[in-house]
Amino acid sequence: MNIGRTGDADPPAGTAADGADAHRWWGLVVIALAQLMVVLDATIVNIALPSAQRALHMSDGNRQWVITAYTLAFGGLLLLGGRIADLAGRKHTFVIGLIGFAAASALGGAATDSGMLFGARALQGVFAAVLAPSALSLLTTTFTDPRERSKAFGIYGALAGSGSAIGFIVGGLLTEYLDWRWCLYVNVPIAITAVLGAFALLHDRPGHTDARLDVPGVLLGCGGLVAIVYGFSEAEPLGWTDPLVLTLFAAGAVLLLAFVWWQNRAPSPLLPLHIVRDRNRAGCFLTMMLAVIGMFGLFLFMTYYLQVILGYSPVRAGLAFLPLTAAIITGSTQISARLLHHVAPRMLMVPGMLLAATGLLLLTRMTVHSSYAGEILPALILMGLGMGLTFMPVFATATSGVAPRDSGVTSATVNTSQQVGGSIGTALLNTIATTSSATYITTHLHSPARKAAVVPAGVVHGYTVAISWAAGVMLLAGLIAGLMVTAKAPGHGTPAKTPLPESVA
Repeated sequence: MNIGRTGDADPPAGTAADGADAHRWWGLVVIALAQLMVVLDATIVNIALPSAQRALHMSDGNRQWVITAYTLAFGGLLLLGGRIADLAGRKHTFVIGLIGFAAASALGGAATDSGMLFGARALQGVFAAVLAPSALSLLTTTFTDPRERSKAFGIYGALAGSGSAIGFIVGGLLTEYLDWRWCLYVNVPIAITAVLGAFALLHDRPGHTDARLDVPGVLLGCGGLVAIVYGFSEAEPLGWTDPLVLTLFAAGAVLLLAFVWWQNRAPSPLLPLHIVRDRNRAGCFLTMMLAVIGMFGLFLFMTYYLQVILGYSPVRAGLAFLPLTAAIITGSTQISARLLHHVAPRMLMVPGMLLAATGLLLLTRMTVHSSYAGEILPALILMGLGMGLTFMPVFATATSGVAPRDSGVTSATVNTSQQVGGSIGTALLNTIATTSSATYITTHLHSPARKAAVVPAGVVHGYTVAISWAAGVMLLAGLIAGLMVTAKAPGHGTPAKTPLPESVA
């Protein structure tokens, strides 16, 4: 039994002599399948959205809920999902999350009206909130050797970073050659495969049934996150100064402050505060949130730029993201995974954010007539390499040294920062782009005859202004990583960092 885990059950059958799971690499395939499904579902319906809108007669004002219903439920309930994984056992919640996600996907694919689709997408988010932290914490407890851990987190980080881009590719292919409904149906066979693999390959220690679920913490923490994510989603159509948006932000801030106050007093806290008091972990959470703000802004604008400005088909627009995906995978598995046990995490994260910011700055030069190969492709490659260098050490560092019973909620906090960052990035940068475009068009449109030339130029101008803000956010993420993440490189062949007891603050 590993030192520092006294009291845990003995490893189950199917473990190697050194205590490692003999099937751990096949188990990684199962975990990776589930994580890919969860991440790509945040974007797979983006390209399919125009087709779904026509089929279900959605209004322009309501169509955003196909995206927002998923991210709202996902981001708002992740902490609860992480704690449930710790209490009930990670393998059990992993399987329940897979089954529920598949059922919700089938329901959405069979939707006969917009309300049914919105509800199914929200239900997907609920089960994703259970599934995602279970997957990451299973990975954390399965791979304890530093070298193997680096490789495993390299693969996981590549999927987390590239899953959204893969979603665009898969969504374009399914929409153009089958039907938009297959963007949801495709999850069913993936989930069934992962469930069968989980039963055969994954092992887990029993859940801590003696601990209680922190109900006030659930209401305060999840309520605060839902209010803030909902506020950012409403800021796009209503404006930042709308009374509803301001009320949601204020309510979210009050609820989260009350949540922090209660976590200091709760007998079984939903989020043990020693997890976020750790300097390295807090730095990773902030770096992740800021990095995803910039990345989601890129996805949003490039999708519209390629299809609306350059006239790409859904498939061609999806495939245009393929170099970004390849660069993320390369940066994560071939660079970060090989270097993490030699260098400190921030020596990967800071250069990664600088590369990503450079890629975004290159995109600020794009025009209505930019060429993909000459101007867009180099930026996507730099962005992908940067995100690949960053995501893998963030996941590995944030989940290192956590007590086994807290691994689920720690994993959920990483995912929460990712989802909240995505929601903030989409709303904030889209508002900046829309405002800048409107100002440009008003200033340059002197006669109706010029409208055909001015409007596209104004739209692209809005994109470039927002992307420049995204580049600034990436630089801020690099600064935070450099100042806050002070963890050293894991030693060669040394045991994984001994987890702290839950009582240690």
